[in-house]
Amino acid sequence: MSDMGSVLVVTNLDDPTTDLVIEELHGRGVPVVRFDSGDFPSTLSFAATITSYGMEGALTTPTRTADLSRVRSLYYRRPSGLTFPHLDHQTARFAVTQARYGLGGVMAALPGCLYVNHPHRIGDAEFKPSGLAAAAACGFRLPPTLVTSDPDAARAFIKAHGSVIYKPLSTPLYRIDGVSCTVEAREVTADEIDDAVAGTAHLFQQRIDKTGDVRVTVIGDQVFCIRIDSDLLDWRTDYSRLRYSVVEPPSGISEALRAYLDHFRLVFGAFDFAVDRQGQWWFLECNPSGQWTWLEPETGLPMVAAMADLLERKTG
Repeated sequence: MSDMGSVLVVTNLDDPTTDLVIEELHGRGVPVVRFDSGDFPSTLSFAATITSYGMEGALTTPTRTADLSRVRSLYYRRPSGLTFPHLDHQTARFAVTQARYGLGGVMAALPGCLYVNHPHRIGDAEFKPSGLAAAAACGFRLPPTLVTSDPDAARAFIKAHGSVIYKPLSTPLYRIDGVSCTVEAREVTADEIDDAVAGTAHLFQQRIDKTGDVRVTVIGDQVFCIRIDSDLLDWRTDYSRLRYSVVEPPSGISEALRAYLDHFRLVFGAFDFAVDRQGQWWFLECNPSGQWTWLEPETGLPMVAAMADLLERKTG
């Protein structure tokens, strides 16, 4: 394995998840080059030549250099955006585009590299309607779901399905009084729907009468299923009220997980399910860049080691 080259870790400066994985890789003697795409061009540079053998050249940070022809794997986890604050608006817009398709294109075409996950595949899987359609095709049980900009359709859906939840299709941060906030999933009534719904797209989903939730984290060939118990509609709103237990998936779930990941060509996924009073698992979403390391100390599951095994490309 020592001749396979470095593991590239593409993430933002403040990411405890990758900190733990990098620490594990360092302990194994696996070379790691960490950078943020937002470091370009101030402290990150690259020179790549395209040959019949694939991409050749080097990527250089202040402390490391990676041979682009010998990258073992690339762990892509929410890097910050490209910015050129020293340029005027029009020139900066041009520079961002060139950097995105230049640096991004090189990083997406490394020969023999294992991507966890490939940034293009992450982009595909982050479209919630596409993910829900794929989940249904793969055999998961889904709550009735409507994606719409039509207020009348939204009201009719809520009246037909009773208890309905509104969910954002993506989760951009809002700043309220200087504090970063996200739009939470919440129950919505037909009376709350007004013409403002026509202003953009919205996702409505029948609420599952649940007894708990399950987070399934798939890391390569390893599957970690953890039940999360609370009295919360959305357990992400208060981690202090959560209780965890390791569970086994019902029949058919493991096969559907693999089919879903294969559909999007992913090797990692953080799946969320609601468990109803009959013990059935209802698919809610799969995050191709989801958080997972907080679950290891809660359960004792060897998740960091599993990710390091995958990135090291350890076999046997």
